[in-house]
Amino acid sequence: MKGVILAGGLGTRLLPLTKITNKHLLPVHDKPMIYYPIQTLINAGIRDILIVTGGNHAGDFLRLLGNGSEFGLGHINYTYQEGEGGIAEALRLAEYFAGDDRICVVLGDNIIEKNILRTAQAFKSQPSGAKILLKEVPDPERFGVPVLDGGRVVKIEEKPETPRSKYAVTGIYMYDNTVFDIIKTLKPSGRGELEITDVNNAYIERGELTWDILDGWWTDAGTFESLRKAGNLVADGGANRI
Repeated sequence: MKGVILAGGLGTRLLPLTKITNKHLLPVHDKPMIYYPIQTLINAGIRDILIVTGGNHAGDFLRLLGNGSEFGLGHINYTYQEGEGGIAEALRLAEYFAGDDRICVVLGDNIIEKNILRTAQAFKSQPSGAKILLKEVPDPERFGVPVLDGGRVVKIEEKPETPRSKYAVTGIYMYDNTVFDIIKTLKPSGRGELEITDVNNAYIERGELTWDILDGWWTDAGTFESLRKAGNLVADGGANRI
Protein backbone atom coordinates (compact mmCIF):
# COMPACT_ATOMS: atom_id res chain seq x y z
CA MET A 1 0.00 0.00 0.00
CA LYS A 2 1.21 3.49 -0.87
CA GLY A 3 0.71 6.70 1.08
CA VAL A 4 -0.66 10.06 -0.10
CA ILE A 5 -0.49 13.23 1.98
CA LEU A 6 -2.73 16.08 0.83
CA ALA A 7 -0.96 19.32 1.74
CA GLY A 8 -2.20 21.87 -0.76
CA GLY A 9 -4.63 24.74 -0.35
CA LEU A 10 -4.01 28.34 0.61
CA GLY A 11 -4.66 28.08 4.35
CA THR A 12 -6.72 31.27 4.40
CA ARG A 13 -8.16 30.50 7.85
CA LEU A 14 -4.67 30.90 9.26
CA LEU A 15 -3.79 34.25 7.71
CA PRO A 16 -1.50 36.11 8.26
CA LEU A 17 0.59 33.06 9.28
CA THR A 18 0.13 31.54 5.84
CA LYS A 19 0.98 34.72 3.96
CA ILE A 20 4.61 33.65 3.67
CA THR A 21 4.44 29.86 4.00
CA ASN A 22 2.24 26.83 3.44
CA LYS A 23 -0.05 25.91 6.35
CA HIS A 24 1.45 22.44 6.57
CA LEU A 25 4.90 23.88 7.27
CA LEU A 26 3.77 25.78 10.38
CA PRO A 27 5.13 24.48 13.69
CA VAL A 28 3.11 22.12 15.87
CA HIS A 29 5.02 22.08 19.14
CA ASP A 30 8.56 21.08 18.13
CA LYS A 31 8.08 19.91 14.53
CA PRO A 32 6.64 21.26 11.27
CA MET A 33 3.04 20.11 10.79
CA ILE A 34 3.90 17.95 7.75
CA TYR A 35 6.16 15.72 9.86
CA TYR A 36 3.17 14.21 11.66
CA PRO A 37 1.26 12.73 8.68
CA ILE A 38 4.56 11.43 7.28
CA GLN A 39 5.21 9.63 10.56
CA THR A 40 1.63 8.33 10.61
CA LEU A 41 2.23 6.57 7.30
CA ILE A 42 5.66 5.27 8.30
CA ASN A 43 4.26 3.86 11.55
CA ALA A 44 1.68 2.00 9.43
CA GLY A 45 4.48 0.32 7.49
CA ILE A 46 4.14 2.55 4.42
CA ARG A 47 7.37 3.71 2.80
CA ASP A 48 6.28 4.88 -0.68
CA ILE A 49 4.81 8.35 -0.09
CA LEU A 50 3.48 11.13 -2.32
CA ILE A 51 2.96 14.69 -1.08
CA VAL A 52 0.38 16.73 -3.00
CA THR A 53 1.01 20.42 -2.43
CA GLY A 54 0.26 23.74 -4.09
CA GLY A 55 0.19 27.49 -3.62
CA ASN A 56 3.16 29.85 -3.73
CA HIS A 57 5.40 27.99 -1.30
CA ALA A 58 5.45 24.43 -2.66
CA GLY A 59 9.21 24.52 -3.09
CA ASP A 60 9.62 24.87 0.66
CA PHE A 61 8.54 21.23 1.08
CA LEU A 62 11.50 20.07 -0.97
CA ARG A 63 13.86 22.30 0.99
CA LEU A 64 12.51 20.97 4.28
CA LEU A 65 12.01 17.28 3.50
CA GLY A 66 14.46 16.59 0.69
CA ASN A 67 14.42 12.91 -0.21
CA GLY A 68 13.01 11.83 3.17
CA SER A 69 16.26 10.49 4.59
CA GLU A 70 15.48 12.13 7.94
CA PHE A 71 12.56 9.69 8.21
CA GLY A 72 14.54 6.69 7.00
CA LEU A 73 12.99 6.86 3.53
CA GLY A 74 14.84 6.35 0.28
CA HIS A 75 12.81 9.07 -1.44
CA ILE A 76 9.63 11.16 -1.28
CA ASN A 77 7.44 11.87 -4.29
CA TYR A 78 5.91 15.31 -4.89
CA THR A 79 3.21 16.68 -7.17
CA TYR A 80 1.64 20.12 -7.54
CA GLN A 81 -2.02 21.12 -7.39
CA GLU A 82 -2.92 24.26 -9.31
CA GLY A 83 -5.62 26.22 -7.51
CA GLU A 84 -8.10 24.68 -5.09
CA GLY A 85 -10.75 22.16 -5.98
CA GLY A 86 -11.38 20.13 -2.87
CA ILE A 87 -9.83 17.08 -1.29
CA ALA A 88 -11.03 14.68 -3.99
CA GLU A 89 -9.64 16.96 -6.69
CA ALA A 90 -6.25 16.91 -4.98
CA LEU A 91 -6.41 13.14 -4.63
CA ARG A 92 -7.04 12.82 -8.37
CA LEU A 93 -3.43 13.94 -8.91
CA ALA A 94 -2.20 10.78 -7.20
CA GLU A 95 -3.59 8.41 -9.84
CA TYR A 96 -0.30 8.03 -11.73
CA PHE A 97 1.53 7.42 -8.44
CA ALA A 98 -0.91 4.83 -7.10
CA GLY A 99 -1.01 2.69 -10.23
CA ASP A 100 -2.69 -0.60 -9.32
CA ASP A 101 -1.88 -0.32 -5.62
CA ARG A 102 -4.10 0.58 -2.71
CA ILE A 103 -3.52 3.91 -1.01
CA CYS A 104 -3.74 5.39 2.45
CA VAL A 105 -4.63 9.09 2.26
CA VAL A 106 -3.86 11.45 5.15
CA LEU A 107 -4.83 15.11 5.25
CA GLY A 108 -1.72 17.13 5.95
CA ASP A 109 -3.18 18.94 8.97
CA ASN A 110 -4.35 15.79 10.77
CA ILE A 111 -2.37 14.75 13.83
CA ILE A 112 -2.90 11.57 15.84
CA GLU A 113 -1.54 10.32 19.15
CA LYS A 114 -0.91 6.69 18.32
CA ASN A 115 -0.87 4.80 15.01
CA ILE A 116 -3.06 3.18 12.36
CA LEU A 117 -1.04 -0.02 11.85
CA ARG A 118 -3.87 -2.36 12.89
CA THR A 119 -6.34 -0.63 10.59
CA ALA A 120 -3.90 -0.65 7.66
CA GLN A 121 -3.31 -4.38 8.11
CA ALA A 122 -7.06 -5.02 8.25
CA PHE A 123 -7.60 -3.05 5.04
CA LYS A 124 -4.92 -5.06 3.23
CA SER A 125 -6.95 -8.20 3.90
CA GLN A 126 -10.21 -6.54 2.77
CA PRO A 127 -11.12 -7.85 -0.71
CA SER A 128 -11.85 -4.39 -2.14
CA GLY A 129 -13.35 -1.02 -1.35
CA ALA A 130 -12.51 1.59 1.27
CA LYS A 131 -11.92 1.98 4.98
CA ILE A 132 -12.36 5.10 7.12
CA LEU A 133 -11.48 5.97 10.68
CA LEU A 134 -14.02 7.55 13.02
CA LYS A 135 -13.55 9.44 16.27
CA GLU A 136 -16.09 10.71 18.80
CA VAL A 137 -15.78 14.51 19.05
CA PRO A 138 -17.61 17.32 20.86
CA ASP A 139 -18.21 19.27 17.64
CA PRO A 140 -19.05 16.80 14.85
CA GLU A 141 -20.80 19.53 12.84
CA ARG A 142 -17.33 20.73 11.76
CA PHE A 143 -16.66 17.48 9.90
CA GLY A 144 -18.12 14.71 7.82
CA VAL A 145 -20.49 12.82 10.15
CA PRO A 146 -21.37 9.12 9.72
CA VAL A 147 -24.97 7.95 9.99
CA LEU A 148 -24.79 4.59 11.74
CA ASP A 149 -27.23 1.70 11.57
CA GLY A 150 -26.03 -1.03 13.86
CA GLY A 151 -22.50 -1.75 12.79
CA ARG A 152 -22.83 -0.16 9.36
CA VAL A 153 -22.17 3.34 8.10
CA VAL A 154 -25.16 3.96 5.83
CA LYS A 155 -24.32 7.53 4.86
CA ILE A 156 -21.89 10.34 5.55
CA GLU A 157 -23.23 13.89 5.87
CA GLU A 158 -20.83 16.79 5.27
CA LYS A 159 -20.82 19.36 8.07
CA PRO A 160 -24.51 18.85 9.05
CA GLU A 161 -26.23 21.49 11.17
CA THR A 162 -27.81 18.69 13.21
CA PRO A 163 -25.34 15.77 13.37
CA ARG A 164 -26.91 12.31 13.50
CA SER A 165 -24.03 10.82 15.49
CA LYS A 166 -21.25 12.02 17.78
CA TYR A 167 -18.55 10.81 15.41
CA ALA A 168 -16.39 12.61 12.89
CA VAL A 169 -14.78 11.05 9.86
CA THR A 170 -11.11 11.71 10.45
CA GLY A 171 -8.83 12.81 7.64
CA ILE A 172 -7.39 9.32 7.14
CA TYR A 173 -8.85 7.25 4.30
CA MET A 174 -7.88 3.94 2.72
CA TYR A 175 -8.95 3.15 -0.84
CA ASP A 176 -8.50 0.56 -3.55
CA ASN A 177 -7.51 1.88 -6.97
CA THR A 178 -11.12 2.28 -8.15
CA VAL A 179 -11.19 5.51 -6.14
CA PHE A 180 -9.94 7.36 -9.20
CA ASP A 181 -12.83 6.04 -11.31
CA ILE A 182 -15.21 7.34 -8.64
CA ILE A 183 -13.56 10.77 -8.58
CA LYS A 184 -14.02 11.08 -12.36
CA THR A 185 -17.80 10.76 -11.89
CA LEU A 186 -18.11 13.48 -9.23
CA LYS A 187 -19.78 16.84 -9.73
CA PRO A 188 -18.66 19.93 -7.79
CA SER A 189 -20.58 20.60 -4.59
CA GLY A 190 -22.22 23.87 -3.66
CA ARG A 191 -18.76 25.00 -2.53
CA GLY A 192 -17.46 24.37 -6.04
CA GLU A 193 -15.30 21.48 -4.84
CA LEU A 194 -15.05 17.73 -5.40
CA GLU A 195 -15.88 16.39 -1.95
CA ILE A 196 -14.20 13.41 -0.33
CA THR A 197 -17.53 12.72 1.40
CA ASP A 198 -19.03 11.99 -2.04
CA VAL A 199 -16.21 9.50 -2.66
CA ASN A 200 -16.93 7.73 0.62
CA ASN A 201 -20.67 7.69 -0.05
CA ALA A 202 -20.03 6.08 -3.43
CA TYR A 203 -18.23 3.23 -1.69
CA ILE A 204 -21.12 2.97 0.79
CA GLU A 205 -23.58 2.63 -2.10
CA ARG A 206 -21.44 -0.21 -3.44
CA GLY A 207 -21.44 -1.89 -0.03
CA GLU A 208 -17.65 -1.65 0.09
CA LEU A 209 -16.90 0.76 2.94
CA THR A 210 -15.73 -0.45 6.34
CA TRP A 211 -14.67 1.54 9.37
CA ASP A 212 -12.68 1.48 12.60
CA ILE A 213 -12.52 3.74 15.64
CA LEU A 214 -9.23 5.63 15.81
CA ASP A 215 -7.22 4.85 18.93
CA GLY A 216 -5.91 7.77 20.99
CA TRP A 217 -6.54 11.44 20.43
CA TRP A 218 -6.94 13.10 17.03
CA THR A 219 -7.15 16.68 15.88
CA ASP A 220 -6.86 18.74 12.76
CA ALA A 221 -4.73 21.90 12.85
CA GLY A 222 -6.39 24.09 10.25
CA THR A 223 -7.69 26.89 12.47
CA PHE A 224 -6.01 29.00 15.15
CA GLU A 225 -7.91 27.13 17.85
CA SER A 226 -7.13 23.65 16.51
CA LEU A 227 -3.50 24.59 15.79
CA ARG A 228 -3.08 25.62 19.42
CA LYS A 229 -4.87 22.46 20.56
CA ALA A 230 -2.63 20.28 18.42
CA GLY A 231 0.51 21.87 19.85
CA ASN A 232 -0.72 21.40 23.40
CA LEU A 233 -1.69 17.75 22.81
CA VAL A 234 1.70 16.94 21.32
CA ALA A 235 3.51 18.76 24.13
CA ASP A 236 1.50 16.98 26.81
CA GLY A 237 1.37 13.47 25.40
CA GLY A 238 3.46 13.05 22.28
CA ALA A 239 2.16 11.96 18.90
CA ASN A 240 2.55 9.11 16.41
CA ARG A 241 3.83 6.76 19.06
CA ILE A 242 4.25 3.14 17.95
